[in-house]
Amino acid sequence: MEKEFIDLLNQHRGIVYKICRMYCQDSDDRQDLFQEIVLQLWKAYPTFKRESNVSTWMYRIGMNTAISNYRKEKRKQSPTAFSNMLSEIPDPADTHDIPPETATLYKAIDQLSTVEKAIVLLYLEDKSYEEISGILGIGKSNVGVKISRIKGKLEKILKSFTY
Repeated sequence: MEKEFIDLLNQHRGIVYKICRMYCQDSDDRQDLFQEIVLQLWKAYPTFKRESNVSTWMYRIGMNTAISNYRKEKRKQSPTAFSNMLSEIPDPADTHDIPPETATLYKAIDQLSTVEKAIVLLYLEDKSYEEISGILGIGKSNVGVKISRIKGKLEKILKSFTY
């Protein structure tokens, strides 16, 4: 079962790294969050019935974990190591440089609330309003309203970056 989980995680590791990048600026914090998300995915894996897409399941657990950790003042360390196999999952962000435009966008997104960040991440992943609704547990029509407001907010933030 562990091998199957690692294979699944490798196939969809971009989801976990995008969530980590969205909620953590520091690489050590990103690694801590990555490990916490993987731990939560591992705990939930035996009960995953594959009734939804794997990506939807991973986003839901990853986002909930990130938002919970983001709200805590102190992070708790994992009581037991998951496995030494985690080192087999490379961080795509470490393999290439981030273009300046992308870095500016991340800087603007960092100024959003935790829920707004989650919506932006899923929107940028081309998730449908229905998928975003299912992952975040909010109404489909509410997703559209929030995306519209977030776009306006990001536009103002990005304009403030120009000199």
